[in-house]
Amino acid sequence: MMKEKKIGMITHYFTHLGVAVVKLEDDLSRDDEIMIRGKTTSFRQMASSIQIDKKSIEYAKAGQSVGLKVVDRVREGDFVYKLIDIT
Repeated sequence: MMKEKKIGMITHYFTHLGVAVVKLEDDLSRDDEIMIRGKTTSFRQMASSIQIDKKSIEYAKAGQSVGLKVVDRVREGDFVYKLIDIT
């Protein structure tokens, strides 16, 4: 069983790179499983590539804006949720 915890919001999307800018409200680690959801967006993926100023990082803290490689198109205003296993 998975629980969703809202951790941020998409503030920009670079179509040609497949990278979203996420303003974090909570911490995010590389390889966390996330869900991105909005009016027309809904998919799961691993947070396999997180960057700040074009430098890869393992961990980002609440309050930071990060670049996140995404597997599908996202839109400004979409929410990012961390999936937490509660079983």
